[in-house]
Amino acid sequence: MLEQRIQQQFFESADLHSQAAEALSRPVAQAAQALAACLTAGGKMLAAGSDAGAALALVICAAFTGRFERERPPLAAFALRAEGASPLAQQVRALGQPGDVLLLIDTAAPAHALLQAADAAHEREMTVLVLTGADVLAWQACLAETDVLMAVPHERAARVAETQLLVLHGLCDAVDLQLMGEQECA
Repeated sequence: MLEQRIQQQFFESADLHSQAAEALSRPVAQAAQALAACLTAGGKMLAAGSDAGAALALVICAAFTGRFERERPPLAAFALRAEGASPLAQQVRALGQPGDVLLLIDTAAPAHALLQAADAAHEREMTVLVLTGADVLAWQACLAETDVLMAVPHERAARVAETQLLVLHGLCDAVDLQLMGEQECA
């Protein structure tokens, strides 16, 4: 019985990945284009998240400042953390510049701090990219026309987070492709 339950986790994930491939390919491509344009213009990506999204923000920033799958110059990316007296919105106001990109990663219902950070990014004339689950109403009301909403079509936070990691890998690959072209086979 336990083995069947574990197998079910894999089956649910595989089903969701198939659904997400169709639903997310266009918004992820749009997000990658926004990021590549920002970085080539000398801008930076700020990233933040709530719950598991905070850890995923660290993952994508490490891939940008280090490497994803191939060697390239480091890309300007900073993970923001909501701690103590410095809320995310305040950090965005302090670090964000016009033309920069703010990536917000939310695994469940939109966190108030993330919505405030999006508002702060708009004040700073930044593009906002949101990677979230199926609960998108608050985000749709918050985002500008030039922002990108990437919504994993699932309600369960665990499924959303694991799919978000795949989305972030696809985003890194797409940015690398735009900045460096196709990778040559060895």
